[in-house]
Parts: sequence; C-alpha cells; structure tokens
Amino acid sequence: MKIEELPKTIPVFPLSNFIIFPKTTVPLNIFEPRYIEMINDSIKTDKFIGMIQPKSINDEKSLIPSLHKIGCLGKITSFREAEDGKFLIDLKGIIRFKILKEKKTEKFYRSFEVNFDEYIDDLNDKKENLKFSDLELIFKDLKQLFEKRGFIINWKALEKQSLDETINALAMASPFSLEEKQVLLEAVNLDLRKNKIAEILTTYTFDEYNNTTLQ
Repeated sequence: MKIEELPKTIPVFPLSNFIIFPKTTVPLNIFEPRYIEMINDSIKTDKFIGMIQPKSINDEKSLIPSLHKIGCLGKITSFREAEDGKFLIDLKGIIRFKILKEKKTEKFYRSFEVNFDEYIDDLNDKKENLKFSDLELIFKDLKQLFEKRGFIINWKALEKQSLDETINALAMASPFSLEEKQVLLEAVNLDLRKNKIAEILTTYTFDEYNNTTLQ
C-alpha cells in the first residue's frame, strides 16, 4: 500500500489500554451502538478505522474523551455479525498516524484529519535486523511478569513468528499501563521499542506488595 492511497480523514475508536501495531492483527468485539455504526460505515467504504488510546481511564468513559495524538490505522480483514447484534471483526494494523484536528460530523462516532508522514516506514515490508538472542533477557523478564499477573502466553508459538510480530504482540498483550503502552506505540522503530520494553520492565522487577524481586 502507498501513502497516497491512505485516507486523509478517518473514524476513530478510542479504547483504553489497548494498542495495535502495523503488521499485526487483533480480534475485536464491537457492541456499543456508536461503534457498530462506525464499523457499518467502514465496511461500506474503505474498511479503515483508527485505534487510539484516551489519555486516561476516566476519559474513556466520557462521550468526548481526550485522546493521545498518536494511534494506528487498521483495516477490517474479517467481519461477522453475532446473533445478539454485536460485530466480531479482525483488524490488521497498517500504519501509525498523528491526529491533526477533529472533523465535524453528524455521526455518533468521532472522525479526525490525520497525517502519516512520520511513520511512512510502517508501510515497508523490510524486516528489522534484530535476533531472538537480543531479546532473551527481555523474554525472561516478560514471562515472569506475565505469569505473575495471571497472563498465559504461548511462548513457543511466538518464537515461530517474525521478530517484529513477536515484539509487537507482546507489547499489545502486556499488562503495562496505558501510558507505558502509548510509549511503545510511539517508539519509531523496532529496536527502540525493544529498548523501551526493557526500560519499562526494570520498573516491574521490584514487587511493591511483598518487597521481593519477581520470581
């Protein structure tokens, strides 16, 4: 896909503590009427929607939450309507975007004029030059954190993916805070994202509840 093929204005789905990265695909269960309307409209046009985080959990509960400036454009690759009226979709991350301004609309969901220039490399298929050996310590610490928080990850399956898919999948699924996930999303390239994960993990190596290191 070329940057000139991307929409200048996109509908946006604010979802707290959830991020999607380019070249990753996530399932979504859509049940709010305004976002059912958004998905319906998207399916009829270009199948694009933007995923972005509100600035706080409290903001998400607002009808007009304050949003971070950076999100990720996704394309609906699978669409199914459940018997209860909900939509079950698969959304593939395409490219990150920066919000420019909100557009006036009669719709119940929000739309924004966006710019993709800072993240043009997201459209490239080139694999980044990192090896799993670069991530051994990070994987070890992440595994401990995931297991302590009750998250179950199929680590063997992850190792069969490409490195960028693995790092991004772990970043998306991690029990990190909203702000920490936003830092990972805004990391320009995979090497920087790997380093940011390592930095964030250092803050989790001390268990504040029982004053012991994570085992």
